[in-house]
Amino acid sequence: MNARSNATLAPVPPAAAQAGSVRVWDLIVRSFHWTVVTGCVVNLAYQHGDWFHRGVGYAVAAAVAIRIVWGFVGRGNARFSAFIPGLSGLLRYLRLLSIRREPRYIGHNPAGAVMILALLGLLSMVSVTGWMMGVDRFFGNEVLEELHETSAMAILSLAIVHVLGAVIEGLRHHENLIKSMVTGRKRAPAGSDIN
Repeated sequence: MNARSNATLAPVPPAAAQAGSVRVWDLIVRSFHWTVVTGCVVNLAYQHGDWFHRGVGYAVAAAVAIRIVWGFVGRGNARFSAFIPGLSGLLRYLRLLSIRREPRYIGHNPAGAVMILALLGLLSMVSVTGWMMGVDRFFGNEVLEELHETSAMAILSLAIVHVLGAVIEGLRHHENLIKSMVTGRKRAPAGSDIN
């Protein structure tokens, strides 16, 4: 991790805490999140490979592409460099989590960051394989179909873990993380919170 990334892991001094809430998630991050949620739910419920399923898939693929670019050019908590942990940071967080002493993160915690990377990878895989299956050269390719379906089921499994993690973290730190992904705001940092 570079010095800039390590600086983001410093606890927020109480004097730096602001009253009320702070903006954490920008419109692009929130739009990406809810586009993917909606698209995945719709396409898992409607698995016919017709124009509707493909159209929803292309919308999700576009959202993923925009989010990946935004991860490099966006600001604050949208940037990958702001939340992707090193291995030691992830292991330290998991150790503290296992003894219920994990700090509150204003942005993504290290476990959440790894989940985001895994979901982005799987969403990319399901998008690429879905597109390939619609191309004449690969139409009817059973390996691609299996990879597409396996990726979709893995997304569903990780999404369930992601939601459970958000609910548990929200209960542990007394905040509604689902609401924060709607409003873009979280409780202002204080004490040992990590910015």
